[in-house]
Amino acid sequence: MIPQFAFYLPLLILLLLFLFAAIKILREYERGVVFTLGRFTGVKGPGLILLVPFVQQMVRTDLRVLVFDVPPQDVISHDNVSVRVNAVIYFRIIDPEKAIIQVEDFMAATSQLAQTTLRSVLGKHELDTMLAERDRLNSDIQEILDSRTDAWGIKVANVEIKHVDINEVMVRAIARQAEAERERRAKVINAEGEQQAAAKLLEAADILSQRPEAMQLRYLSSLNVIAGEKSSTIIFPFPLEFGRLLGEIASHQGQKPAP
Repeated sequence: MIPQFAFYLPLLILLLLFLFAAIKILREYERGVVFTLGRFTGVKGPGLILLVPFVQQMVRTDLRVLVFDVPPQDVISHDNVSVRVNAVIYFRIIDPEKAIIQVEDFMAATSQLAQTTLRSVLGKHELDTMLAERDRLNSDIQEILDSRTDAWGIKVANVEIKHVDINEVMVRAIARQAEAERERRAKVINAEGEQQAAAKLLEAADILSQRPEAMQLRYLSSLNVIAGEKSSTIIFPFPLEFGRLLGEIASHQGQKPAP
């Protein structure tokens, strides 16, 4: 009995090793690129996969979204400002065959392409555009990366610029520019207010000039406001009608002949 068991033991071990090498289990998010004697024979999975040991080989690929952090890149903007920019890229494999066959290392290739594209796109824009229009820049970088990685079976889902670092000298210059811009807006608003006030005063003068009684009522209203201030000194505004009346009297006296 023992000699027979010793005879079948190596066969049993070989069978277990054969099954261990032949049976592969792929998860739902995994695919296997199968090569038979070095030639591509198909993409299999998920589930239970049977391979012929030493004849077929399988390369696993992950179909989940991958996240890659682009290292900080030194970028010179269109207005000659040096900044350091880093970003994050979200991509996934949509064609395992191309991702394994067409490129040696799709992670390294996507990383290098993302770095060069980030410098190329941001270098065409000014610093103000980098700070104010990140959504548009993210979309431009994503479209370029997606079009170039399509041959590798990779879909770039999203690109997000995380930080735009500026040196302290440029930060102070931007602060001075922002302060000057606020002062300019304040002056413009003040000038617009003066213009609107002048227009309203002209309109009010036109309305009051139609009836002399209206000017007299306005004069009495001003006296009422002054009396409400409870001041020991009251200034009476000189009516313009008195000035005109005195002017007319003086002109008439100047026209009379001397006796």
